[in-house]
Amino acid sequence: MAQRDYYEILGVAKDSDQDVIKKAYRKLAMQFHPDKNPGNKEAEEKFKEAASAYEVLSDPQKRAQYDRFGPDAFNGRGGMGGAGFQDVEDIFSHFGDIFGDFFGGGMGAGGARQRRSRNEPRRGADLRYITEISLKEVITGLEREIEFDTDKNCDECKGSGAEKGSQVVTCTTCGGSGQVVRSQGFFAMASTCPTCSGQGTVIKNPCKSCKGKGRVSEHRKIRLNIPAGVDTGTRLRVATEGEGGYMGGPPGDLYVEIRVKPHDQFERRGEDLFSELSLSYVQLLLGAEIEVPTVTGKAKVEVPKCSQPDEMVKLVGEGLPSLRGNRRGDIYYRVHVKFPEKLHKDEEKHLREIAKAKSLNVSGESGLFGRKK
Repeated sequence: MAQRDYYEILGVAKDSDQDVIKKAYRKLAMQFHPDKNPGNKEAEEKFKEAASAYEVLSDPQKRAQYDRFGPDAFNGRGGMGGAGFQDVEDIFSHFGDIFGDFFGGGMGAGGARQRRSRNEPRRGADLRYITEISLKEVITGLEREIEFDTDKNCDECKGSGAEKGSQVVTCTTCGGSGQVVRSQGFFAMASTCPTCSGQGTVIKNPCKSCKGKGRVSEHRKIRLNIPAGVDTGTRLRVATEGEGGYMGGPPGDLYVEIRVKPHDQFERRGEDLFSELSLSYVQLLLGAEIEVPTVTGKAKVEVPKCSQPDEMVKLVGEGLPSLRGNRRGDIYYRVHVKFPEKLHKDEEKHLREIAKAKSLNVSGESGLFGRKK
């Protein structure tokens, strides 16, 4: 018997995105779930068939192979009738998150399945911290102390939540699964256990230090090295400085996101900086060596003769450092011409001589050496 197309099995188009594929699989899994179809072999085969299709199409790499080679790309696994899975239980364990929403963590025929215990060691969460620095600090780099609050295991009870000398016992209501199951016809509905609040265990003598939670708040201070050349959006990873692990699990990491404060004089573009420079028309014509501001002080820049308004003059090596090397960017100054509001007699005289030498038509002498107010 020829194997059916995986897209046809799930009832989706070949260009469907992952959300569409997941929704289609959930719908079929719910329709043919063994708990809704007890003893129905045909429904069980369709359940396996849908799982095999979803296993391939939900994985971008496997999906690309399937699109190129078809079922031959997976000879020996993932085929018709669920060849990619040993049995229904294998499907539940593989796609537990899919069934968790409507069957309580992959519940199948015969009652509730054990979820991963929340009392097992597990890693703490990663934390995010935002800090602002100045443009000058981007050039120099800096060391900064940051403070934040997080959670960690209680030192007294080592995260168990139980007083020393006492034990955490399995919840008798749910048998340690964290869920209670109620059968309603063909449906078996699971909900969080009201006795243990989903933990699967009950604490008879709660720890006085953490009041049975197993976790306590911690105010932390750390010294952070911020390298030169960072930009807004740069993230620095500080290993093991995140939330404390659970039940002896490793801590998470701390991610520090950098924000660079805007500068009132310079605009940043990568490692280069841009600013404005106003000069006399005489300086533009004759050229000049001008003292200009930089982020860290002052420097001198050469303005070539006959520079035009809006041209750029460059100050080499006074920009920002690169995160990936020793190079520093440049500063570019856009030149603006600054005309006088008044002309002195001698200045007007010289300008008229220049105009006459160039045969330029200019206004006559009026006796006023500036604009009329």
